[in-house]
Amino acid sequence: MEELTLIEESVDSESFEELVPLEPVEEPAFPEAIDEELPAVFRLARSRIMYIEEKSGLEGDARIGRVYFSKSGRTLYYNGQRFRSLKGSGYKANYYDLETGAHYWISGPKKDRNDRLYGGCGGVQIDSDVYAEYRRYLRS
Repeated sequence: MEELTLIEESVDSESFEELVPLEPVEEPAFPEAIDEELPAVFRLARSRIMYIEEKSGLEGDARIGRVYFSKSGRTLYYNGQRFRSLKGSGYKANYYDLETGAHYWISGPKKDRNDRLYGGCGGVQIDSDVYAEYRRYLRS
C-alpha cells in the first residue's frame, strides 16, 4: 500500500489508494448552555478513536474521530456533542445525542474498514487529528 498524506481537513476513506480532496467540515454551532456543561479538560487517556454514524436512516453521515469518555464512562463526547447509551433499546443505534435526541451508532473502527451496518466504508470521513493514528491502527 502506498504512503499517503492528508490533503485537507478530512479524507474520504472509501479509497485510500485514490485520495480526493474534500470540503472542510464546518464545526457545528451549539448553544452556550452545552459548552458550560462540557468538561473543561478532556483527558487523552479517556479517549479512543471510534466510528460515529448518525442513524436518521439506515445509513447516515459517518465519521471516524476521537471520542472522549466521562469519568464514570456513562457519557461520550465528540465534536461538542454529548452521547448516552440507549442500553440496548435502540433500533440499529446504540447511543443518543443528549441535546437533540438523535440516534447514533458508535463503535470501534474495524480493520477491514467495513464499518457501516451493511458493509463498506463509502462516504466515511476521517477527522484530520486522528488520521495518522487511524492509519497505524489499520496497518497493525
